[in-house]
Amino acid sequence: MDVIRKIGHNEIVEITTPVLITWNDGKSRLCGYFSALNNYTKADRYPIPRIPHALDNLEKAKYITKMDCMKGFYQNGVKPNSIKLLRIIFHMGIYESTRMPFGMKNAPAHFQRMMDTIFQE
Repeated sequence: MDVIRKIGHNEIVEITTPVLITWNDGKSRLCGYFSALNNYTKADRYPIPRIPHALDNLEKAKYITKMDCMKGFYQNGVKPNSIKLLRIIFHMGIYESTRMPFGMKNAPAHFQRMMDTIFQE
């Protein structure tokens, strides 16, 4: 899954703030701090189910399944015209997200909509 890709140095980069997250095992992940972009993003008010409601619905379920979505937000692609807004300048080059990055205002709503579409009644 192509989550992030390197682009040329001649590209215009409008919004970029790199954040490097490093775990105890030495692995790291390049992330973007998108608070400026989130300020201009129209909120997607898709409802996120509350846990008690979801548990109540289990009682009525015909089938129960479990799905492990590793790096769940990365399961959602980014619209081609939005990719340029998700560029990050890093000392090793300029990168852009091709999948929904963590930290975007609407990532939870998009993910929930995708799950509801997959598991619709």
